[in-house]
Amino acid sequence: MAKCDICGKGVHFGNAVSHSHRRSNRIWNSNVRSVMCNVNGVAKRMHVCTRCLRSGSVEKA
Repeated sequence: MAKCDICGKGVHFGNAVSHSHRRSNRIWNSNVRSVMCNVNGVAKRMHVCTRCLRSGSVEKA
């Protein structure tokens, strides 16, 4: 679900590194919000990252 419908930004994977330098898998979720947007004059609920919201890529309904 953490995927932007506009730019396609999704989750990122990497390693969590402890103080003793042991590594374990971790995940970074994108900051995705569910907002009502105008799409072709119709209000539609979309999952949009905050970068797209801030840049004005979507028109909120």
